[in-house]
Order: sequence, then C-alpha cells, then structure tokens
Amino acid sequence: MLKQRLMTTIIMIPMVMVTIFLLSSFIFSLITLLLCLLGAWEWGRLTGLSLYGQFIWLLLISILLCIVQQSLLFNFYTQSLLEIALFWWIIAFTLILYYPRSILLWYRYKIILLIFGILIIVPFFLGILLLYHSSIGSWLLFYILSLVWSMDSGSYIFGYIGGRSKMIPKISPDKTWEGFLGGLLTTSFVSIIFYKNVPDLYNISPIALLISSVISSFASVLGDLTESMFKRISGVKDSSHLIPGHGGLLDRIDSLTAAIPIFCLLMLFFNTI
Repeated sequence: MLKQRLMTTIIMIPMVMVTIFLLSSFIFSLITLLLCLLGAWEWGRLTGLSLYGQFIWLLLISILLCIVQQSLLFNFYTQSLLEIALFWWIIAFTLILYYPRSILLWYRYKIILLIFGILIIVPFFLGILLLYHSSIGSWLLFYILSLVWSMDSGSYIFGYIGGRSKMIPKISPDKTWEGFLGGLLTTSFVSIIFYKNVPDLYNISPIALLISSVISSFASVLGDLTESMFKRISGVKDSSHLIPGHGGLLDRIDSLTAAIPIFCLLMLFFNTI
C-alpha cells in the first residue's frame, strides 16, 4: 500500500507541474473546473444521491463555479467568499471536536450535507484560481500544493513507521500524533527549500509566509479529518476508486480543500496577492 501510494504521488506531481506551468490559463481553469465537478460527483455519492439527484447537484455546482469564476474577473466579493470558507472550517473543526454527538445535527439531512459540499468545493475552486492568477504567479500555487502534499506524505510515512499515539481514533484510527509531528517536520523542510530556491517567493515577507504556511498545514489536517468523518458516516473507506493507492479524487484533495482557501485568505490579509 505504501509503495503504491508513493508511486502514484511520483507520477501525479509532474502532471500537476505541467498543468500549472506549461498549459494555458484557459486549459488550467478548465481542468480545475472538471476536477471540482468530479469531486462534487464523489460528494454526491457520499450523500447517497440518486442518478437524477446527481444530475441536479452537478448542474448546481457547475453554475456556482461559473459564477465564482466571473466574480474573480471583476474582483467581486472574492475575499468575502473566502471568509465564509474560514467560518465553515471553524464549524467543521467543532463538528470533529464533538464527534460523534455532532452528527445528530446533520447526518439525516441531505440538504445540509450538500451545503457542506458547496462550502468545501466552491472556495477551493476560487482559491486555486486566485493563487494561479496572483501577481506572484504559478509558483505560489505550486508552493501550497507541495506544502500540503509533504504534510500528507510525511504524516503517512512517519505514522506508518512509528505511529503510536492515536490522534482522533473515532474518526481516523490510523492518524497519530507522531505522524502529525513528522508531517510538520517534512513541511518545514519543503518550505525552506522553496523559499531559498524560488525567487518569486522573495516578494513575500518571511513572517507572513511562515504564519500562512503553519496555519495552512494545520488546516490541511482539518480537511483530511473532515472528509474522514463524512466517509465514516456514509460507511465507505474511499470516496471512489479512481486513483490507485489513494481512492477517489476527494481522498487526494481533502487536505487541499481546507488549506488552499485559508492560505489564499491569509495571503490577501498580508497584501501578498
């Protein structure tokens, strides 16, 4: 499992780099849109939507994503949308903190689960496009992607090798505090490498980048745990089986859905983008 997971990651990283750095902005936006729609489809499966329900759900998400893309062109309420995302992730943290009692508030209501899905997918889409089109450029997006991947991979490897103390066993039995600390160590190493070797990041205050990176790393764990909570309630291990060693697309981007909008909001707060 570990070998398959690492091999999939090694293959995916060059594909992401080509998409970010070599393809046109139109193609990049189109690919991002399609990935978000695929994530929405997986969320519909977790919610238990019928075929017709999935059609309506994907149509709604498509409309919302197109509206967000247009709002980005005119800089219309983009920061407010990210602030709403921050409020959602605070709610998600509370749901995790009080799990399983918190599920009584939402697990029977599909409409609430779909609203949760909107609050996860739409700000994620907005954050990716904002970072991609920022004054610093594609390197800022690739930086946060690499940071979250290193947090995820570092946590998995350190937890696999020496994990003993369970973090939140009721939601994610395999997550350990040793893995979490190992992930933070890995992200620190990756962050230093980027800052010393990517001139585009020199325009960012080191303190601003440090604060944003640390908070986003914590947020990535929150995103991972949130999806794990919803999967546990749905009675599934993976959101689908699209990616070998990782399950579905949501299983691969769950950490990013929290980290990217929060990182983007922090970059706006520090007047970096």
